[in-house]
Amino acid sequence: MKPKQIFAVTKYNFRRWHKNPRIVITFCLAFVLCFLLSDKAVKFAKEYDTTMQLVEAFVWTFGDSNSILLSSLLLLLLFADMPFINSGTPFYLMRIDRKTWLTGQAAYIALATLIYLAFILVSTSLVCMRQSFIGNMWSETAAIIFLLMLLYTLLMVFIMLLFNLRRGQLAGIAAVFAFSLFGFLLNPQTIKAIFKLPDALMYKANVAVGWLSPLNQATYHMHNFGYDLLPRLWQTYLIFAMLIALCFYMSLRAVRNYNFSFGGTEA
Repeated sequence: MKPKQIFAVTKYNFRRWHKNPRIVITFCLAFVLCFLLSDKAVKFAKEYDTTMQLVEAFVWTFGDSNSILLSSLLLLLLFADMPFINSGTPFYLMRIDRKTWLTGQAAYIALATLIYLAFILVSTSLVCMRQSFIGNMWSETAAIIFLLMLLYTLLMVFIMLLFNLRRGQLAGIAAVFAFSLFGFLLNPQTIKAIFKLPDALMYKANVAVGWLSPLNQATYHMHNFGYDLLPRLWQTYLIFAMLIALCFYMSLRAVRNYNFSFGGTEA
């Protein structure tokens, strides 16, 4: 695989953002979501008549699993047409092999997800700007939360890519909803309600969920900071990296038998 060819495929996908209504709608909805989710941070600052460092609003807003889940689901709009078959695809497939083409698509997915989350970070900071101050410092917690969100959303999107290649776009969307629903339902309170666990066993349920649920692994406070059995941050990074690499490897195998259909691509 040649880096120049991979870069060419990635660049071509980004060129399709120009005047693309689906891209505009995705980022507009993301801004609205940031506005709605950051309400608790704004209320807290107003109630206690205090200010927060600019990126601290991001920590307040995306420090829980539900906010991470909602923000990640908007990527369905951004990547709904994976594996991005369009009028330029035959041109590339005549000049490069399928694995190189798919690697270019994967690079685009990773960069687009990074841009999307950076937009989320900036939007949240802007929404809370009146209750914030610009300090000459960077929040380590915000950086960790950003990385956890990035790894979680990348895993979700690569799962979608894999199912799109193997079973079609409807299967990819269904896989994302199943993945998200699994994370949403697998939380300590749900387990307590279903199995009627006493409070004494809630710690064990919390630890189990912390390890089994990707969504909870993407949540900052569901980690071991030196005093419990929850996963440590480096373990979470490793687990996400391995799962993303596995999905990409399986996607490389799936693209060998993928049946390309070029009917109805844009002019």
